[in-house]
Amino acid sequence: MIQQNFIQLYEESFKKNWDLPALTDYKEGNSYTYGELAQKIAELHLLFSKLGIEKGDKIALVGKNHSSWSILFMATITYGAVIVPILHEFNPDSIEQIIGHSDSKLVFINDSLWHKLEKKRVTVPVFDIPAFSLLQGDVATTDIINNLAESFHQHYRNGFTRDDIRYAQVGNEEVVCINYTSGTTGFSKGVMITANNFAGNVIYADKLRLLFTGDRMLAFLPMAHVYGCAFDFLYALSAGVHITLLGLIPSPQNLIQALQEVRPNLIITVPLIFEKIYKKKILPIIGKPVVKFLLRIPVINRLILNKIKQSLVKSLGGNFREVIIGGAALNAEVEAFFHKMAFPFTVGYGMTECAPLISYDHHQEFVPTSCGSVLEEIMEARIDSPDPEKIPGEIQVRGENVMKGYYKNPEATAEAFTADGWLKTGDSGILTGRRLYIKGRIKTMILTANGQNVYPEEIESRLNNLPYIAESIVVLREFKLVALVYPDMAAIEADKIDSDKLTLIMNENKAILNKSVAQYEKISAIEIVSKEFEKTPKKSIKRFLYS
Repeated sequence: MIQQNFIQLYEESFKKNWDLPALTDYKEGNSYTYGELAQKIAELHLLFSKLGIEKGDKIALVGKNHSSWSILFMATITYGAVIVPILHEFNPDSIEQIIGHSDSKLVFINDSLWHKLEKKRVTVPVFDIPAFSLLQGDVATTDIINNLAESFHQHYRNGFTRDDIRYAQVGNEEVVCINYTSGTTGFSKGVMITANNFAGNVIYADKLRLLFTGDRMLAFLPMAHVYGCAFDFLYALSAGVHITLLGLIPSPQNLIQALQEVRPNLIITVPLIFEKIYKKKILPIIGKPVVKFLLRIPVINRLILNKIKQSLVKSLGGNFREVIIGGAALNAEVEAFFHKMAFPFTVGYGMTECAPLISYDHHQEFVPTSCGSVLEEIMEARIDSPDPEKIPGEIQVRGENVMKGYYKNPEATAEAFTADGWLKTGDSGILTGRRLYIKGRIKTMILTANGQNVYPEEIESRLNNLPYIAESIVVLREFKLVALVYPDMAAIEADKIDSDKLTLIMNENKAILNKSVAQYEKISAIEIVSKEFEKTPKKSIKRFLYS
């Protein structure tokens, strides 16, 4: 157990950094100091109290990165309740299912998302963010909202001060967050993250001195994901950092402009961003015949690489000490080039079930093709292999960051752990000393280039219920999801469907499917295969033959 109490970190940080900037919404003008953030949290604590929210109750939060999202998250965990962050990109059915499954007592959601839900499936009070106005509730709840400002004034007659920051006693062993790994009905698993899990990540990052008081961060990864939440947000707030929340689609144009304006001291990102930079900014330069020739000459080679590096550093704000890439594997060609030009980047490894970090190296110690060293004194790793340094096997871990289990799912929890208590990551790799090298994935989950977890069975279950589809598998090809489909031949013959008409039907099926899944789960194409998929004795498709 981590000695430092997780919730206490923020009580101390908000008092210490009272006058420093804490949160700013990019392009919106909203900004909060740590003191103002603490006051907003206190207002929500009063609201929770009047609504009868008790310690351990769940509060669902659905929306994009925004100061209101951040305030609600912190207000929930410092009150002693459990936050249930839901990715705004999940389809409405999934959002409704998670709200119900999590037993949430309150819901905070963007108004535009709320109107897409079946209201009758959400039976608890619902509030809008960023306004915190009531979207659904009874007369008593309305009265509480209308009188909240006066109640706050009565509660803090002399104004809200540093000395008024007193948060709930939440032991590190207690669950503070339930993060759902997927949003598709019937397959969702709520990862129970304890205060200790978050503390393991935050305390370790602090020991590495990745950020300092007064530093700047640009949060553009979704904070509903534990990766962005832990490092763009939780660690940054504990360190007295000024967080600017992008709130826009992180397109190259939006991102470059924001980075140049904010000039962050640390950049947390996913492989897709740097792969796009390499493809659009670097390949056109190094692909020219004359540059290819010059890169073969040692001294000139270094001059060209330095020039490219300087240009890239400037375009990313020019003020960062390091770029941390995680969430998925970085393309080997891209990694090799960035390492060759001595760009200050590193690649870490983790998973939602570890909140999220398992391994990391500073960029000075980073070894290409590795994913860093297992966190010293925080995590342990082993390889399920007769020769862990040479023969790949499943990476299994245990330590401070490992989840408590899956909410209301003891079967999945039991399946996730070995008999002697190690978490099965589902990844194959080798271990040299403490340094991990991932060789592939064991479990069927697809990790897309932007770090999204895609569970193919969920998509396939929907596909297989569509017309003229007997069975299917979803694979990743050139960063896009493609569905391989074996048609229902009996139905096709009975209905006398020719190949042209079948193609049209499959295009319709694709459109129907894509309307029912999250944005990152949409398939780019359906490819018809002529033979049934090869299967195991248990009649499971041998996926490795088709991936």
